[in-house]
Amino acid sequence: MGLVLLLLGCSSAVHTGAQEVPVNADQPTAVEGPRVRILGIAQDGGLPHAACSCTNCTAARTDPNRASGVASLGIIAADKAYLVDASPDIIQQLATLSDVRTLEPNRVDRTPVDGVFLTHAHIGHYLGLALLGFEAVNTKELPVWCSQKMGDFLTKNAPWDRLISQKNLALNVEQSGAAVALAGGVQVTPIGVPHRAEYTDTYGYLMAGARQRVLYIPDTSPWHAWSHPMEDVLEGVNVALLDGTFYSGDELPGRDLSKIGHPLMVDTMDRLQSRVDAGTLKVIFVHLNHSNPALDPTSEARKTVEKRGFSVGVTGQEFPL
Repeated sequence: MGLVLLLLGCSSAVHTGAQEVPVNADQPTAVEGPRVRILGIAQDGGLPHAACSCTNCTAARTDPNRASGVASLGIIAADKAYLVDASPDIIQQLATLSDVRTLEPNRVDRTPVDGVFLTHAHIGHYLGLALLGFEAVNTKELPVWCSQKMGDFLTKNAPWDRLISQKNLALNVEQSGAAVALAGGVQVTPIGVPHRAEYTDTYGYLMAGARQRVLYIPDTSPWHAWSHPMEDVLEGVNVALLDGTFYSGDELPGRDLSKIGHPLMVDTMDRLQSRVDAGTLKVIFVHLNHSNPALDPTSEARKTVEKRGFSVGVTGQEFPL
């Protein structure tokens, strides 16, 4: 199979190499069997962003099709559903997975998902855990997979420590490269990636099934900061959802790009263009900042992305595993 790389934003169809899946922005796409579902494509602040009147945020407030929840994934395996990251938009994102699970009427589902895989401790990626505690869902020993540093952070800092002591969450520390087996023959493997480490380290995740392998790296330092070529991580991958936080340096006037801490979309496209042109790799951008011009489907940035054979993800897109 060819390699597919995903960097989230918006598109009218999902290209998987083996099939093309039409996208309906309001309903999940109809992929059978084990699969990955995009639950949001925005950077940690969401779209619209709090207290912002930029063009993208203004459009998102008036047109629901321009809005997006914070970047997150659902993994659907047999009759089980898992989250990759617990975003601030977890309420709506759990609702988008309700078709996978049968809810009992007139009650709170204390097990709305079968587990959560965490990437790191920046606000868009773990704040939703608070809604799983006593004051809200009140889960019972919900499995949470994370790095040792992420587990230590949750255990030693309030209010997250109460989720552990009250057994709302059951932490499972995982080492980079060690696969976790899920139902339906799906394996989820954490991959350590460089990123700002104020509190914890950062993981990406490789999700593999009988049909294909999907890579998810919503946050990373620029590719040149990796200790080994990022292309090595792409070996054998069919679909990859990558950090598309910022489009180019023009988006950030007056900012020191060396301190941005993310690869620019234009740099990612330059680096991977030959694989895209060869048809061995498809790239979809995710985790777009509210300032990113590629969020606007009519923008020159979006047109350039699509002309070069890349795309921006859509909430509800599904990719078979």
